[in-house]
Amino acid sequence: MASIAVARALSPLIYLFVYHTNTAPRSVQTASEMQAGDPKHAARATRSAGRKMRSLLLDGASRLFRERGLAGTSISDIAAPADAFPSQITYYFRTKEALFVEAACRDMLYVARAAEQAALTAHTPRDYTRALVESVTATDSVAFFAEALTLTRRRQDLAPLVERTIERLHGEGLRAYAGQIERHGWSSLRDPDATSRRFWAVAIGVMVEGYAMGRSPDELCSEMLGVLGEQASAKPAVDSARLRLVGDAAASASSSPGGETSS
Repeated sequence: MASIAVARALSPLIYLFVYHTNTAPRSVQTASEMQAGDPKHAARATRSAGRKMRSLLLDGASRLFRERGLAGTSISDIAAPADAFPSQITYYFRTKEALFVEAACRDMLYVARAAEQAALTAHTPRDYTRALVESVTATDSVAFFAEALTLTRRRQDLAPLVERTIERLHGEGLRAYAGQIERHGWSSLRDPDATSRRFWAVAIGVMVEGYAMGRSPDELCSEMLGVLGEQASAKPAVDSARLRLVGDAAASASSSPGGETSS
């Protein structure tokens, strides 16, 4: 009797098992197939493809703008190397001028990063400055950026991107310079923030004038080094502060009666 009761109790479960076994789909979806049907995965794939296309267009635009200038480069010229449609440029950047400014800003940040990397191996303030200057004057990225600055005078809608780029230059330059000062124990001859801002102001001025005068990269480097001058001293700032404290203490001792320091 007990076995009959157990069988009756299990019969619904057996029925469900058999039912789902017979009606289950014959094929099982792979993980990639499931992801492909996921709207979130499709959105991520679309964003990834969009970023890649955007980067390709910026790469091609940068090269063409440097070679031919803004007026000599068409949207079709930029789209062709990236195997893109001209409409994709207007989709991602709105206008050719906006693409020009963004390409110039991106190149400027790239050259700043390369200059900071090149200067990491410097052991003296003079070598540090030279490494920065040689990296900056070896390319035309600063001159390219100067053209973007000029363009924003007529296109104020493009100014915010340039402003953000300048702030990044100053901020990252300050961080790198302050890090070198602390790492080596140098003494900055000016406020580190002012030093960073002055460096890029001089770089833009020297490069614009130099390109207009047809100067070579070596001449640009020499000119920029001459204008910048010494930016820091290898003598630690703490030493000069200690000397001032010692001098003050000595002066106080000599002025006290009996040569004793005043309390």
